[in-house]
Amino acid sequence: MNGLKLAQMKEKKAEILNFITKKKPMTNGKIKLGLIAGTISGIVLGFLLKIIEACTGVLVYTLLLNIDFIPVIGSYKWPEFMEFTFHVIISLIIGVVYSIISYRYLHKRKVAQLIFSYLLTLPTVFLYFPLTYLAEKPTPPLMDLVAIAYWTLGHIVYATVLFGVYTINEK
Repeated sequence: MNGLKLAQMKEKKAEILNFITKKKPMTNGKIKLGLIAGTISGIVLGFLLKIIEACTGVLVYTLLLNIDFIPVIGSYKWPEFMEFTFHVIISLIIGVVYSIISYRYLHKRKVAQLIFSYLLTLPTVFLYFPLTYLAEKPTPPLMDLVAIAYWTLGHIVYATVLFGVYTINEK
């Protein structure tokens, strides 16, 4: 009897380990879901920061779209919709990375997916500092706590929307 229980425990441990480490095959549907989640999240972030900038005068939307420090493309005066498109392209990449990792390693584990959306977005909060420092056109001051708070709030909303859109559409 004791040997049977030991064998059952080993089998259960093996199942849990297999579940945790098993890679799920990627499908085009999951990449499409990442593209959708990234697009919607990026648009929400952009509009939120645009509204904040319009209401407060704090240049967080300008900072979000700023590419003037990037060699070659930064020397060209792009229209706002193109700068916004560049922002959405970055968001698409984040959305696809989120979708792939969520599906392969965090499948149907909502709390883990939510935490991952915040962890994946966390570096974008800290991008405030190099983006502000490198900017050639007017942006918020480097240590403007109000601007940093708006920037952080926008990216928290971004992570929440990324998780929400992915979760709503996950099958």
